[in-house]
Amino acid sequence: MRPAEITPVVLRFQNGRRTSGKLQCISLTGGLLALSELLPQGSIVRLMFVTPAGPVLGTAEMLPAVFWTQQPFRFTAIQEADQRRLRAAIQSSPEQDKAQK
Repeated sequence: MRPAEITPVVLRFQNGRRTSGKLQCISLTGGLLALSELLPQGSIVRLMFVTPAGPVLGTAEMLPAVFWTQQPFRFTAIQEADQRRLRAAIQSSPEQDKAQK
């Protein structure tokens, strides 16, 4: 799913360092971020963003960059409540409405 609006994302590293980006695409298993500075492949981060269904917080592994400013990630851990909010946001997205018609 592509968010209808620009969705800021905060990433926190295990050492406490933080960076931010924008959510380009999201699914139940991961997504794609627009970042000003790409992160090392394999980095483990805590990822937080807000959806219309509420905030989503999960642990993610950064994957190899696909473009100069775009980097995918995969969730490695996400609490059940966050998973429910993520699922609700995806199911209520305009893209999902079009796919069901």
